Amino acid sequence: MTDLTNPLVDPYLVLSKVYSGGKYLKQALSETQVDPQGRARTARICYGTVEKSIYLDYVIDFNVEKSPKKPVRLVLKIALYMLEFMGKHDYMVVNGAVELVKKTGKGGAAGFVNAFLRSYKIPDMPKDPDERLSLETSAPLWLAKRMREVYGERAEGILNAKSLGLCVRFEVAAEEYLSREHIETPFEGVYIYPNFVRDEKFFDGFYTFQSVGSVAICDIVSPCESLLDACAAPGGKSVLLSKKCAFVVAQDVYPHRVELIKSYVGRMRAENVEPVCADATVFNAGWAEKFDAVLCDVPCTGTGVISENPDIKIFRKEEDVESIVAVQKMIIGNCAKYVKPGGALYYSTCSCLPEEGDGVVGEFLRTTPGFVAEKISSPLVSERTKYGLQFLPDISLGAGFYVAKLVKRHEEDIAGSEL
Repeated sequence: MTDLTNPLVDPYLVLSKVYSGGKYLKQALSETQVDPQGRARTARICYGTVEKSIYLDYVIDFNVEKSPKKPVRLVLKIALYMLEFMGKHDYMVVNGAVELVKKTGKGGAAGFVNAFLRSYKIPDMPKDPDERLSLETSAPLWLAKRMREVYGERAEGILNAKSLGLCVRFEVAAEEYLSREHIETPFEGVYIYPNFVRDEKFFDGFYTFQSVGSVAICDIVSPCESLLDACAAPGGKSVLLSKKCAFVVAQDVYPHRVELIKSYVGRMRAENVEPVCADATVFNAGWAEKFDAVLCDVPCTGTGVISENPDIKIFRKEEDVESIVAVQKMIIGNCAKYVKPGGALYYSTCSCLPEEGDGVVGEFLRTTPGFVAEKISSPLVSERTKYGLQFLPDISLGAGFYVAKLVKRHEEDIAGSEL
């Protein structure tokens, strides 16, 4: 159905896989054949439409008596985004939307789409602060409410924080790339680029793409002999940690993700990293008290990385939080058994919700004798919590994540403290 003259067609093909197929936006973009010359525009429209999805639905519902069918609603959302946020010419967008509806087999709605886009009104925002925040940030209502509870007036800035670009970590001196527009980070050889086109040196391991949050977590980990990266895919942290740890086991539960680790490790020539397929929630007796350090960068709600993954606003449900936290508790509880006395357990999430940070760590410390939280610091701006550090997108170069360091005391130290 690709039509090179209609800029709405390719975004529709991609977003149909998101809204109707349940696929993540990055996956839908990568697997959809779109016009190469218009790919940047298509990506911008797709990301923007998803980012503003709840607000666009609000505008549509205000202007209709009966909810449009899914394909028609999607066409309206794309068109509204282009009109309201890209400043595109009315006639081009309206004509493109009408033609697109016909191509989708919904020609009977062509007149409705034409009339809607020529006469729609922008409604006033609701007075309820939670509802207003939800619409101003296009965050689901449950998340808007929770963020206001935790962060108050800062919630809007956190939820609306934009990605600053692509974070690149260089293995060697990066002089030839520093003439390009970039943002400095507090980490050596790590820069954020508004635009960065991959070249052949990527495949030679000259540099890699790694988020500033991922780099910050690795910076907090102390050098050691042996480290287990319990949820390692795609492998960026394992590779970076292999520079300060003599031996790294990079574990993931899914075989295809272990293959990603192997590919990453091979490209970066990290010979002291061993990829392993295993479940971080299932005890491995052979690893009992084997590692000097264990990193649990656990699955989470992703509420700290919404700027890069706006589909979180669509897919994440309030009821997901409880089940995700349960998995986090299982992982940290199991992986704690792999830490040697005197070793360290690092826990991290890319979430802004305290129930996934101090909430999990606090319960772990209360129920697991022998571990104590150690005070940590980072050159990346953060806020100190009871047990760790919370990084927030509005102050931490667009990154939102949590990290804590828990040290396993020797038995004699525990016995001495109990006297």
